[in-house]
Amino acid sequence: MYLLGTGCQWRAIPKDLPPRSTVHDYFDRWSHDGTPEQMHHVLYVKCREQDGREASPTAAVIDNQRVKSAEKGGHIDPIGYDAGKKIRGIKRHILADTTGLMLHAVVHSADIQERDGGALLMAALFGLFPFLTKLSAGGGYQGPVFQDAMQAIMSQVNVEIVKRSGPQQGFVVLPKRWVVERTLAWLNRCRRLAKDWECRARKARAFLAHSGRL
Repeated sequence: MYLLGTGCQWRAIPKDLPPRSTVHDYFDRWSHDGTPEQMHHVLYVKCREQDGREASPTAAVIDNQRVKSAEKGGHIDPIGYDAGKKIRGIKRHILADTTGLMLHAVVHSADIQERDGGALLMAALFGLFPFLTKLSAGGGYQGPVFQDAMQAIMSQVNVEIVKRSGPQQGFVVLPKRWVVERTLAWLNRCRRLAKDWECRARKARAFLAHSGRL
């Protein structure tokens, strides 16, 4: 959590914490076996129940965030170039419920389109939220590709595309989509997430899972 919040290097971990080799070893093991995602899911269910809601939501919002990769290089998992935003790096695809709590997240290269990355995210749920019936998404997810993928993955989910109404300029609060955009803003408070510093996507995903608990 210290590394995630401050964005410092591994070698800059304070001396009053365990040795950086020990911390990094545990983080590497946990990111490999999915421990951060499991911890996040358990705490998410407890938050839902504490708020008087069902553990599995019925509605969710999907969105993505492009993140520039650090100049250090050394990536093992591929990164890509998003021609629309002119960013070379990765995309974080997240799914949030109507309260803004993160349900799930995946990390992939930035050259993968929203509709394909969204299908990857929904497929990665593996039946985790069986009562999900409604999904709100932006204009990047419209079209038969994402619709057909959702029919194959979660046929019970109705996809609603939320777009701008008319030629509006500047920042506009869009119904339902503002929830997941606020979630992304919450995640940006973690300095480690300001750029893509990780060599593997699973480690970037593990930091996302940890940030969802801050």
